[in-house]
Amino acid sequence: GIVGTLAGLLLPAASAAREAARRAQCLSHQRQIGLGVLGFEAAQRVFPASGWTRPGPGNPDGRAIGWRTLILPHLEQADVRMLYDVRRHWWEGTNLAVASIPIPIFVCPTTPALEPVTAAVAKPPRPALALARPLARADHEAIQGVQPAAVDREGFGAGIRHAVMHRDSATRHAWITDGTSLTSMVVEAAGRPAVFRQGRPRTDLVNDQGIGWIDAEGAFSLDGATPDGAREGCGRAQGCTAAVNARNDNEPSSFHVGGIHALFADGHVAFVEASIALEVMAALCTRAAGDGPDVRPAD
Repeated sequence: GIVGTLAGLLLPAASAAREAARRAQCLSHQRQIGLGVLGFEAAQRVFPASGWTRPGPGNPDGRAIGWRTLILPHLEQADVRMLYDVRRHWWEGTNLAVASIPIPIFVCPTTPALEPVTAAVAKPPRPALALARPLARADHEAIQGVQPAAVDREGFGAGIRHAVMHRDSATRHAWITDGTSLTSMVVEAAGRPAVFRQGRPRTDLVNDQGIGWIDAEGAFSLDGATPDGAREGCGRAQGCTAAVNARNDNEPSSFHVGGIHALFADGHVAFVEASIALEVMAALCTRAAGDGPDVRPAD
């Protein structure tokens, strides 16, 4: 009986300690990603696009290429980057073999074990994929901005709704007028392409984004969702008030209790709590909307 009582006391404490260690490692990974993004910016004088579909910095041939591939040389992964063929789209030729190489920095250890990604539904122009080797996954994704319908704000349109890294962008420091310490670049979007609602798996649903670290179409804009994650982008009046952890398919989400980590344009990482108001999160996801509330730094 005494042994059972002691075990009952110690096991939760041990579990909490393991999760604290995993969360600290996840935080460290996101900080290293920040160094990679800022290293790219220092070399190119612009932040990487979330994904290129035309010629641009780091993408002279105008192929489909994602931001994680672009920053590999700044993450001490130059050997992997050398294997990547920039003359082809990321899903073509030998690039899918490169995509099977795990990059630990892109993964959060809190995310549970998932089924390997050996196939993917089509997302034009990318065709459906049947893979000889599973794609190596990623739990950190570029936030492109805010969907205008998500926030009840007059004039919140294309001109001001973008974040730092969006599709085919070449954002300069000077364009982040809300302040680099108040503008997020990368958030956790853990577990994709598997679909979760409030951390619970939904095997009946399929996601075509975030299928691996090489995926150039994985970035997303903030939609907001109902607290149960059943609907997204319906606006506050229709109940879409949750900004974090309601759903993981292309919304900010993690398997940490109480929130997510977010990387900001000055390189710091903050823990964004799941209780954050949608409007506040939207302010953090825009670079020039004239807003930008502060968030406490991560430990």
